[in-house]
Amino acid sequence: GFGAGLGLALASSAFIGGSFVLKKKGLLRLCGRARAGQGGHAYLREWLWWAGLLCMGVGEAANFAAYAFAPATLVTPLGALSVLVSAVLSSIFLNEQLNVHGKIGCILSILGSTVMVIHAPQEEEVSSLESMAEKLKDPGFIVFAVCVLVSSLLLIFVAGPRYGQSNVLVYVLVCSAIGSLSVSCVKGLGIALKELFSGKPVLKEPLGWVLLVCLVICISIQINYLNKALDIFNTSVVTPIYYVLFTTAVMTCSAILFKEWQHMVLDNIIGSISGFLTIVSGIFLLHAFRDMPFSPSLLPLFLQPGRAQPHPPWSSADRHQACQHQPLLPPEDNSSQSAEEEEEE
Repeated sequence: GFGAGLGLALASSAFIGGSFVLKKKGLLRLCGRARAGQGGHAYLREWLWWAGLLCMGVGEAANFAAYAFAPATLVTPLGALSVLVSAVLSSIFLNEQLNVHGKIGCILSILGSTVMVIHAPQEEEVSSLESMAEKLKDPGFIVFAVCVLVSSLLLIFVAGPRYGQSNVLVYVLVCSAIGSLSVSCVKGLGIALKELFSGKPVLKEPLGWVLLVCLVICISIQINYLNKALDIFNTSVVTPIYYVLFTTAVMTCSAILFKEWQHMVLDNIIGSISGFLTIVSGIFLLHAFRDMPFSPSLLPLFLQPGRAQPHPPWSSADRHQACQHQPLLPPEDNSSQSAEEEEEE
């Protein structure tokens, strides 16, 4: 189960990252026709755009299925690899520049994902809808869900009208908090589908339908407020902040609801947190400095090509001459000063 979930999560990142490149490639082939940014729909005639949409659907389906086999603590952070795949493929097929910060960010994301895979919880705590129902009745999760709903309502109706246009955290926090509940619903529905394929009468269980309705509501709220954040603020600012807050909320919800960290030893907990923070650092470098040009002239002199030795070595005569005392005043000043002294005498 763990291997299947890991494979589905990696495949999901590959398909989703590739879908952005395919759709962008299809949009660039419009050649003067009405672009999407101008309200046109000519992209519907491009097979590359449809191929990208198909890849997006396959990636989301694989991500949906991954939650049924692997812990959410592992699946959710690995979603950052889709950003990495998209950045690398864009630099190859779309001729988009990937500067030094972006390359370092890609390497950090790969290293952090590897560390998280090694230290992630291997056993799944929830394997049926019955156990899912028992987890949902846990007082700790009920308190967490109530806090999420109350804080989201305060952000939407109190902080949103006042600070939503000036503070990027308002709408992103709404998306992240509600997203933690949506991932729990996705995980429950994934388990329900797994039981359905095994021949169990899942359709008669009311819990599956309740999870489906809650998932639709949560995703609708996420899409609404994420679009608001993207419309007001720069994408390079919203994306890394949203990833960090969303993943943190999901990991917290999973720790409370599914008790995924309960049987982990201390070194695995530290490894998972370290891997997550490494991915966060990589995503920040990849997005925050994406539009910043980085030329060799910005490097130190000893690292610039052709300028490894900016100054020739001193000879012994030059060194001896440099150590001698130099006159404080230039020669013309000394001559004028001596002339004034003679006049006074």
